[in-house]
Amino acid sequence: MSPEARPEMSSATKEILAKVRQIVPPMLEKFHKGQLGRVAVIGGSEDYTGAPYFSAMASARLGCDMSHVICTPGAAAVIKTYSPNLMVHPLMRQSPSEASSSSSGSNHPSDTDPKEISKKIIEMLPRLHVLVVGPGLGRDPLMHDTLAEVLAAARERRMPVVMDADSLGLVVKTPELVMGWREVVLTPNVVEFGRLWKGVKSEDYDPAQAEGDPARHVTALSKALGGVTIIQKGGADLISNGEETLVVDLEGGLKRSGGQGDTLTGSIATFLAWRGAYLEKLWDHGGDMKEDELLRLAAFGGAAITRECSRLAFAKHGRSLQASDLTEQVHVAFMNLFGETSK
Repeated sequence: MSPEARPEMSSATKEILAKVRQIVPPMLEKFHKGQLGRVAVIGGSEDYTGAPYFSAMASARLGCDMSHVICTPGAAAVIKTYSPNLMVHPLMRQSPSEASSSSSGSNHPSDTDPKEISKKIIEMLPRLHVLVVGPGLGRDPLMHDTLAEVLAAARERRMPVVMDADSLGLVVKTPELVMGWREVVLTPNVVEFGRLWKGVKSEDYDPAQAEGDPARHVTALSKALGGVTIIQKGGADLISNGEETLVVDLEGGLKRSGGQGDTLTGSIATFLAWRGAYLEKLWDHGGDMKEDELLRLAAFGGAAITRECSRLAFAKHGRSLQASDLTEQVHVAFMNLFGETSK
């Protein structure tokens, strides 16, 4: 089977993808720059520069108009060399004791006070549609405290936010940060899911207990967090808001290289931006899908794109597959699953 020959999918998946397709805006002359998605990834620190790049590039390759990375100055200098297509903002700061020699080293409040650091980021929020937080964030306490300030401001705006990687540690530590925030999408892997479960439910996570009912835990955790959307990544991705659960069972690749989850966060973010355009009726789609359903469909679309990217990249590269190979397949995956249309 050639990489382009996609395996047969279940009828349920076909039906859901048809709904996701309704969110995708057509390519119309009347649209202007920025209407179809302004996404920002908050992450990128001294030791981690690849993750925010892969997330932001997935968002851009899928079709958002403007893709930003908000990171530390040291990370910004590196990420800017990866691609001139991304807008990179060196607004985050690491704790002075952990900051790299390339940082200013200043003890001024603008470099050490999370409220001060977050101000310029919060000022950007009205110009953005969606945030992705976590890729390359690391575990530095100043980075986490700054992100908490930004998340509080984003919540006030009911802004869609995709949380991954080390940002999930904030949820473990302070679940109230996202409790009941319906526009949040958490994307834990199996280890991160276990930490979330223990942090929120105060008990160890035992996957064996879900045998015969694979959605049991993700549904329970979503309910415990007040209805946030959770994507439990695995052999099949499970998406739940505590009330309804979708299963993404498309075939993916067999290589589990680091960085594939970053393609997921960026892809979800673009679908969430398109969700906003759908709700604003920027084109004549004639649909009446509601906010909650659209949120789940955006998560499903991002997961489907990522699994198709993984399948295509693995067919081409086999065990040598790397995260950058998924980035190169984003548009092909989109065309395979949704095609293109204009009206």
